[in-house]
Formats: sequence, structure tokens, C-alpha cells
Amino acid sequence: MKAEVETLIIGGGQAGLSVSYHLIQRGREHLILEQAAGPANAWRNDRWDSFTLNTPNWMNRLPGADYKGDDPDGFMRREEVIRYFEKYLTDNAHPIQYNTRALSVEPGEHGFRVETNQGRWGAKNAVIATGGYQGPKIPEFSHQIDKDILQTGSGKYRNPSSLPPGAVLVAGSGQSGCQIAEELNQAGRKVYLSVGSAGRVPRRYRGQDIFVWLTRSGFMDRTAAQLPSSRARFAGNPQISGNDGGRDINLHRFHRDGVILLGRVHDAEDGELLIAPDLKENLAKADQIEKEIIKFIDEYILKNGLEVEEETLQELKDGYTAPETVRLNLKTEGISTVIWACGYTFDFSWIKAPLVDSFGYPTTRGGDTAVPGLYFAGLPWIPSRKTGLLLGVGEQAGYVAERIAVNGYN
Repeated sequence: MKAEVETLIIGGGQAGLSVSYHLIQRGREHLILEQAAGPANAWRNDRWDSFTLNTPNWMNRLPGADYKGDDPDGFMRREEVIRYFEKYLTDNAHPIQYNTRALSVEPGEHGFRVETNQGRWGAKNAVIATGGYQGPKIPEFSHQIDKDILQTGSGKYRNPSSLPPGAVLVAGSGQSGCQIAEELNQAGRKVYLSVGSAGRVPRRYRGQDIFVWLTRSGFMDRTAAQLPSSRARFAGNPQISGNDGGRDINLHRFHRDGVILLGRVHDAEDGELLIAPDLKENLAKADQIEKEIIKFIDEYILKNGLEVEEETLQELKDGYTAPETVRLNLKTEGISTVIWACGYTFDFSWIKAPLVDSFGYPTTRGGDTAVPGLYFAGLPWIPSRKTGLLLGVGEQAGYVAERIAVNGYN
């Protein structure tokens, strides 16, 4: 095994592959270390069977592989996303080593020492491309739930028939939680949905998919400095779906369709889950976020004198009639499964350099860090909202590759 390389890229997902593509174009030696056994690991193993991208196909812009199919406004299913990544690897011959997990990265006098489960590597440059969604958020109190009840993260859910008979509690109302709850409800399951603070956007507005407006208006180019607080970087993605050609997700309609809405689950005791009485507050947040985004788009249209059809969105209120439940007995309600869809955690403590802020999130300028030769790629808000998406990951990866080329090698 070669133990020295100019640049090590840690992570073989969309960010790592994008940086690799740009380094290949520049003829620079590098290697990707990927902990999984094969390509497209997150899409293959951490998505349910009916998963569909929520962003339209024209937003799939890995460098050198912009979408060129005949359905730019459609939405790729899980299997299509996997094939997209497999073809990308084949087309570009990325140098990648699988089954290799980085355990630590430590800067030294002549570059970086990277300890892995397959041995030690030395590199003049290191690019951290592990993403910001490294593990499911499962609350500590989950161990107090009866062991007869199946608990799983949203990434390990596959389909309704894979769950034991009975009602299902989905904790979390971001994109994953809502889509899983909807699928289970349509399959005839009794579904409880614990609602958090994620917002909502319409699938289409004023004649266009919402992402056409969000991209054209500059919304996706906003930086962290334009957010109301540093914590706002970690807000859940808005409720929306790419299923069946794309459609709205609306919690008020969920209530109308029989999904039992709850506030945020915050603890467990004596076989019961404790629920915060904040359901109506969280519904109001989702409603307000939609209004703010629509206002942003309307102002963009007006400012630029665009001649597009007027539209007034239907305003639903059904969810506000749901009772506030503060205690939920899982056995009494016949709940056999709890699906935790509370988002993901990130951990960069294995990087032995003071490079994170008070939230544990990397401090960088577009991917550069205070340690020469150490870079981050593919994280949202570094530098803009879109850099964590297929839409913008290639652009930011190109910046990182250019910085490596300009700065030389330590």
C-alpha cells in the first residue's frame, strides 16, 4: 500500500467525488478514502425504497455531469441516483479506496498524518468531505422506551411492510419524516407525527417549480452571514416532495387525512412519551416560513419586472384543530414502531486542529481553513446554502481544487 500521496480526500460522496474530478482535470495526484464498501453508500443504504429526490433533475450538477436527460423537471428515484453516481465513477476513473475509515487527521511539519482502520497515510493536503449528516439524531431518552417497540432512524426505514404490525410514531417533520409518515398513512397504517420547527414551501408557484424561483432569485446563494443567527444554519429543510412528479407536503392536509399530529417529543417515563404542548406553535412556524419565502419570490418578480401569472396559495388551517397531547402511552395506542426522523449529527472531533465553532461546525472561508493545506468540501453554508446540494457542490469543490493548485503542496 502506498502510504504517501499529495492530497487525501476523506469521503467518497458527492463532495469528495467533485473535488477529485477537479483535481483529475488539473493532473494532480490524489486518493479518496471511503469508509463504505462501494459507491453511492448514503443513497444505497440510508434511503427508503420509494425515496425520490426533492430537487428537480436539472439541479443535478456534479462537475462534468450536468443532467442531460429528457426529463429535466422530473425527480430521480433512489435507483436512478445510484446509477448516476456509479456512472460518474466509471466515466472519470476516480482513484478511490473503499472500506477505509479515517480515524484521525493531524497536521504536522510536512503535511498531515491520517490514521485509518487500514493503516497510516501521509498527505501534503487533506480535504474533509464527510458531509454534515454523519449520524442520525436519536435522543438519549430513547433507551427508556420498552424494548418490545422497534426503534429505528429514518435512514434505516425501508417500506411499510418491513415494520411490525401496529401504529407508527414518526418523530420529526422535516422532509424525511413527512414523506415517511405520508407513505405509512397511505399504506393504511395509523400514524402519529411529532411535529418540529421545519418550514414548508409549495412544490410549484406562479407557473414554476419552487426551486426555479429559489435559484433565480439568489435565495440558494445566500450565505450564513445573511441568516438571523448562527444556529439557523442547522434548521431542517422545508417540507416538500418529489414523489409522483412532485407535490406539496402540508401538515394541515396530513391532519385532514388522518395523521395524528403531536408536538415535539422531549422525554420518556413509565412507558409514556412526554410531548411538548407546542404543536400549534410549530404549525404556525411552518405556515410563516412559507409566507416569507413566497414574499421573497414575489418581491424578486416585481423588482425584475417579470410577466408571470399571479397566484394566491390556498391557506389551510385544519391542523390547528388537533388537540395538544402531552403524554402518549405507546402500548395503549398500539404503537409498535418509533421512527426517529429528527435530523443528523456531525462530529469533526477526529480532526486534531482547532477548526470548529461553538456548535462544533467547521470555521472556513469557502473551504479554506486556518491550517494550510486542510480544506472542507460539500458542507451547506460553506460558503452558501447550495454547497451542500448537488446544485452547488461542484462549484465549491472547484474552488477547493483551485486553492490546492494555487497554494502548492506543503
